[in-house]
Amino acid sequence: MDGFDEETFKNFFPSGFGKQEKSTNIKAQIDQTKRVDASKSHSPVKLEDKPWEERERDDDEKKKGPMIEKADSESDTKSDSDSDSDDSDEDEFPTSHDLTFKTHERAVTTITVDPSGSRMITGSTDCTIKLHDFASMTPTTLRAFKSIEPSAKKQSAASEIHPVHLARFNPLYPSQVLVISATPQAKILDRDGDTVTEFVKGDMYLRDMRNTKGHISEITSGTWSPTDYNLCVTAGTDSTLRIWDVNVGRAQKEVIVHQSKAAGSAGRTRMTAVAWGTPVQGGNNVLVASALDGSLVMWSGNGPFTRPSAQIQGAHTKDTWTSGLDISPDGRLVVTKGGDDLIKLWDTRKFKTPITTVPRTSGSKQFPTSNIMFSPNGANIITGSETGDLHILNPATLKPELSTPVTPGSPLISVLWHEKLNQILTGSANGQTHVLYNPSLSHNGAVLVMSKAPKRRHIDDDPNLTTDLSLGLAADSTTGKIASGTSFSSRHPTIGLTASGRSRDPRRPYLPSKTPFGKSQPDEKHVKENIPLSSMRDEDPRQALLKYAEQAEKQPIFTKVWKETQPKPIFAEISDEEEQGDKPERKRVKRD
Repeated sequence: MDGFDEETFKNFFPSGFGKQEKSTNIKAQIDQTKRVDASKSHSPVKLEDKPWEERERDDDEKKKGPMIEKADSESDTKSDSDSDSDDSDEDEFPTSHDLTFKTHERAVTTITVDPSGSRMITGSTDCTIKLHDFASMTPTTLRAFKSIEPSAKKQSAASEIHPVHLARFNPLYPSQVLVISATPQAKILDRDGDTVTEFVKGDMYLRDMRNTKGHISEITSGTWSPTDYNLCVTAGTDSTLRIWDVNVGRAQKEVIVHQSKAAGSAGRTRMTAVAWGTPVQGGNNVLVASALDGSLVMWSGNGPFTRPSAQIQGAHTKDTWTSGLDISPDGRLVVTKGGDDLIKLWDTRKFKTPITTVPRTSGSKQFPTSNIMFSPNGANIITGSETGDLHILNPATLKPELSTPVTPGSPLISVLWHEKLNQILTGSANGQTHVLYNPSLSHNGAVLVMSKAPKRRHIDDDPNLTTDLSLGLAADSTTGKIASGTSFSSRHPTIGLTASGRSRDPRRPYLPSKTPFGKSQPDEKHVKENIPLSSMRDEDPRQALLKYAEQAEKQPIFTKVWKETQPKPIFAEISDEEEQGDKPERKRVKRD
């Protein structure tokens, strides 16, 4: 054919003609999670925080207002270079994109991710922990695959449940998770949420805490040993630290009793936080704990634990809850976040006075499980604030290098910077879990989720959107209504069920399978003819047994050996009065 235009011929057909290739624009999906205020994440400097020289300079600039407006055109090129430098600062940290999970009803108090970065566990004050698998999630299915109440007891039907304080993967053996609720008993779970070990509760009536086999009151914090995957430590409100072997739950391996000098004659106080670290370059382990009396205590992580190697009285204000405590990767620095609105940096080699002390950004009351931690390489410190901001601090000066809002107006409680993923995870008081990442710096995790195609739901998954044409339509079929007036899902209960037979709709109760008697009401003749032994329902069981009494007496099977040696039983005869139900009157005993 002369003059045949192939492009014109293709454009003649509609775009949906023929088989279409399904493709996903991954870049567009990732851009949907880009944070709007990422460019404005640097916190403004307050006037009170500026030196007096800068304050005078600002006053002079206000007086020279008209002159500054004339110089705006000259400063355009400078502002462009400044914005480029700001962008380069933001690119250093994985905070450009945000993936939000909303799986808890209350505050998210703890977050942990296994060393490989494939599984995330969150704990909350709604008394549950949620298990998330990044490999199985898509942009439209951001939900947990399992929910567990770790403090619930299986023995009792109406057991008490308690808030979750901490959940932490074993860094050396990822199949174990330490879970601490507001109870005296911590648990070791596997990565699927099943209980492996439950530590025993101690005897609360013993005065000497060294003689109890476990905590006698609520546990507040805990962590794993950095060198031995079988050991973990828990801190309780009974003024003790207890080191456990995960294979032995009936008693602890070591007991460390903290004798408080500020608690009076009793010498007991509440332990609020604990950290166990080891230098990456090699050296001795360090075990550090904080108490409610304001003290900070350090032991050698390898033992013995009879007495502390260093102790600071009044590290923080007495009766304030020091919830944040972490040790740097090199084992030299310790950072604490106290309830007295102070963040302090300590040196383990000169454990007497803090190196740096800075006030927190917000003066409101902090959450009891609010934490602070070093970055994986130790170059930064991250923590959350009561205003919902994430602060990335310089460990030398504790000044914020980056402050970005995550959940404005809702306190940011728990933070985690994962080394392999290079992503920052945060938990807030509004029940949200945020995963901050940068597509060019981060790996897997949220990047893996947003790189998948959204799950396409078939129309048959929703029974309300389907119609059974085999039953026919009523006269008002033009309106699309069924004559019976009932919904399609109620007339077809097998549509939309899982493989186990349960409904995909969580609001719909589970209907057990019907028995042959439940489907119909057969008549008496059908029951007697077709169901074996059905006549026994109307028969007296006593009479059925007495039919064989004479045969059992003549031909005993079980008592034939004692037939010649045992006497015959003589039963009392029943009088006529007893048959009628009249009982002889008993004489009443007179009491003086």
